[in-house]
Amino acid sequence: MTQARRNTVKPLAFGFLLAALASYPARADQRDDFIAGRSKDCAGCDLSGVSFKRKDLSGVNLSGANLADANFHDARLTNATLAGADLTGANLNKADLIRANLSGAKMHQAMLYAARLDGAKLAGADLSQAMMGAVRASRADFSKANLQSVDLRKSRIADSDFSNADLTQVAFDYAFARASNFNGASLVGARLLNAEFMQTHLEKADLSNVDAFGAKMREADLSSAILSGTSFRRADLTDAKLEGSLFGKTQMPDGTVTP
Repeated sequence: MTQARRNTVKPLAFGFLLAALASYPARADQRDDFIAGRSKDCAGCDLSGVSFKRKDLSGVNLSGANLADANFHDARLTNATLAGADLTGANLNKADLIRANLSGAKMHQAMLYAARLDGAKLAGADLSQAMMGAVRASRADFSKANLQSVDLRKSRIADSDFSNADLTQVAFDYAFARASNFNGASLVGARLLNAEFMQTHLEKADLSNVDAFGAKMREADLSSAILSGTSFRRADLTDAKLEGSLFGKTQMPDGTVTP
């Protein structure tokens, strides 16, 4: 390498180093300002384990932030942007997430007991094993979300979109899901004990081995659904659409079992 080229490279390398060093205090200041309530923007920040219990965080931007194990118990997150954020194991019990954007968020084993998610966007989010009992999520978007083994007992999820979502082994006991869209979703091994699924759309959904004991499914559309090993014992299927559905050892409301 010539002396002239060496002289050119040194200033460039020094400039890059200064720029990199300057970014660290900026990010630290951004995090500190957010925690202190002086800023509503902390996209990409590391806030893992931080407590925001009962804080008013309405309208904040935490897209892509690390919020693993953070505490948002009873916090106000109305209209917040949390798209792509990592909320693994976070405490969101009783949090107000009305109209929040959680698209693509990682929420594995998050706690959302009695949280309010009306109108929220959770398309493509990972909610596997989340605790969502008594959650309120009407008109919410859960399309293509991963909700494997989620607890949705006594939830109110009417008029919501669960199309093409993974709802394997979800507990829907006593859930109110009237008129929600489950088209193409997988509900394999799910429980719908005494759930309210009237007027729901379940076209081409997989309900293999579902226990729908006592479920209210009047006017539900189960066209082309997979009902192998499904139990509808004591369920109400009045005026339900079953055209093209695949039966196999399916227990019907009157106790009879299909071949």
